[in-house]
Amino acid sequence: MAVSPSLIAEAIRWRRDFHACPELGYQEQETSRRIAELLTSFGLQVHSGLAGTGVVATLENGPGPVIGLRADMDALPITEQGDVSYKSRNPGVMHACGHDGHSAMLLATAAHLAQTRRFRGTVHFVFQPAEENLGGARKMVEEGLFERFPMDAIYALHNWPGMPLGQVAINSGAMMASLDAFEITLTGKSCHAAMPERGADPIVAAAQLIMALQTIPSRRLSPQESTVVSITQIVGGEAINVLPDKVVLRGTFRCLNNQVRERVRGLIESYVAAQPQVSDVEGNISWYPGYPVTTNDPVEAQKVRDVATALLGESAVSWNGNPSMASEDFACMLEACPGAYFWIGTDGETASKPLHNAGYDFNDELIPHGVTLWTALVEKLLA
Repeated sequence: MAVSPSLIAEAIRWRRDFHACPELGYQEQETSRRIAELLTSFGLQVHSGLAGTGVVATLENGPGPVIGLRADMDALPITEQGDVSYKSRNPGVMHACGHDGHSAMLLATAAHLAQTRRFRGTVHFVFQPAEENLGGARKMVEEGLFERFPMDAIYALHNWPGMPLGQVAINSGAMMASLDAFEITLTGKSCHAAMPERGADPIVAAAQLIMALQTIPSRRLSPQESTVVSITQIVGGEAINVLPDKVVLRGTFRCLNNQVRERVRGLIESYVAAQPQVSDVEGNISWYPGYPVTTNDPVEAQKVRDVATALLGESAVSWNGNPSMASEDFACMLEACPGAYFWIGTDGETASKPLHNAGYDFNDELIPHGVTLWTALVEKLLA
């Protein structure tokens, strides 16, 4: 049964309501409350409070397999530049990654399946907080997501600017890179800028270290072992005529292979530890919790590919294309449960603005495509 136009219209209204009331990670109080309220009205069993603001809703229809569908809910600390009637009412916060659309599509899927029930088994609808670098997926797993709601597999999608509307891209392995963030402190000895020999200059050491770190992907790894090391912040010095005693570097590195990830981490640590020998300064590094590579289970990825191909045609489904060097915390769920993550194109007649852009807005024309694809996946896997 096709998804009704009235439900799609309702989903667009939900999406725009979420867009107008964006909330940062772990602060999605109103978003979570509204999602739980709607799911309850559809007749699902609703469980709130996992990872603080997370919501899991269960739809059962007899014995059979159990799968999960996940959407993220949080917004970003960006000031919206668009001029739409549903523009963000929360200053400095906006839905610049389409999580408003992801939530609306999953809500509409739940509503549709609750009405039609053309499946045998159980679907858990997982609404996750804090995807944007805050580890909401990991927190849900740590708080017992898969123990409380056992699943045979779990799936997630993300809208993808740069791909034609409704088309799908999925890989049998890596889809998104790992993410590790670090802070390096270089401690030297302050002195007058005219007498550098009397001190130990952490600024020169920082410059040398930054360049050395760039040799990790270019010289210490194979060109096939995709890795990006980026220094994104440099903090040090106060007076124009004084060499400081300390410089702080912050940055990230990303890989498409978890074994390479461990190697890169070790190399960065060794470069920092070598600073007393190469620059006469002390080096220390601190790590922030990161994300593993978003790696699809080959069997589950093939299932998504088959459903998408049957629905859209082979030409509209990209298989084993280039992964993204951006990161996604759904990777933490995929480490705990088989599943698959895929992209769905959002470009209509005009190209969408990039994700995390102040001018971005989720394309509402994608909503029927997403709901139809989610529905087809459930009905095929739980036939």
